[in-house]
Amino acid sequence: MNFPNNFHFAQCIGKHTLLHGETNTGKTFYTAKFVQYLLEEKAMEPKLISILDFAPKLQKINDLKIGGRIEDYYGKSMETTYYPLENEIIPPRLNAKNKTQLFEYAYQNYVSTSKALNQYQTAPTPILIINDLSIYLHLGNKFFLLKVINGVETFFGNSYFGNSISKSFSKLFSLKEKRRITYIIKRIDKSFQTNQNSLI
Repeated sequence: MNFPNNFHFAQCIGKHTLLHGETNTGKTFYTAKFVQYLLEEKAMEPKLISILDFAPKLQKINDLKIGGRIEDYYGKSMETTYYPLENEIIPPRLNAKNKTQLFEYAYQNYVSTSKALNQYQTAPTPILIINDLSIYLHLGNKFFLLKVINGVETFFGNSYFGNSISKSFSKLFSLKEKRRITYIIKRIDKSFQTNQNSLI
C-alpha cells in the first residue's frame, strides 16, 4: 500500500508500522513526524519512547538526499530514550569500492546496531522507533528483529527498499536485503511504500 498524503498517525498507536521505499521519499521525515506527534499531540512521557537510529549521516549524492537521522528533522527527539551507536554508520554500497569493503562496512554496522538492539532489550519501552532498519538487516537476524518488534506495544520504523543504491558487486547483497525486508513487511500490522508523491 502506498503512503497516503492524508495519513493520520493516530492509527499507528498500539500497532506495528513500517514505511519502506526509495531514497529521498520521506521515510525519516515521517518517522520524525510520528515522534513529534507522540511528544506534542499525545503528550507522552519521552522516556517511554525508545529510538534506535541506524541511518547514516545525511549526505547529498547526485542531487539526492541519502540517509539522515530523526534528530535532523525533529531535535526534541533527543529527549526520548535515544540509544547512541558505538561507531558511525557507513553506507556500505555508497562507500565501498569492492565486495570485500562492502562486507567490512556492513559488518561494522552490524556490530553497532546489534549492540544497540541488545541494549534496548535489557530495558524495553512500550514504544519503539527504528530509523533505517535495513542497515541492521544487511547481516542481522530477521527473526530476532521481528521478535523485538513484536515485543512492543507500538512500533514505528522505516527501511530502504529500492534500486537506486547499487553497484555491480553489490547485486546479491541488495537482493538479500530486499528479501529480508519483504519478510518483515509480510509480518507487520501496517506497511506503506513511500515515493516522491509522499513528500509534502
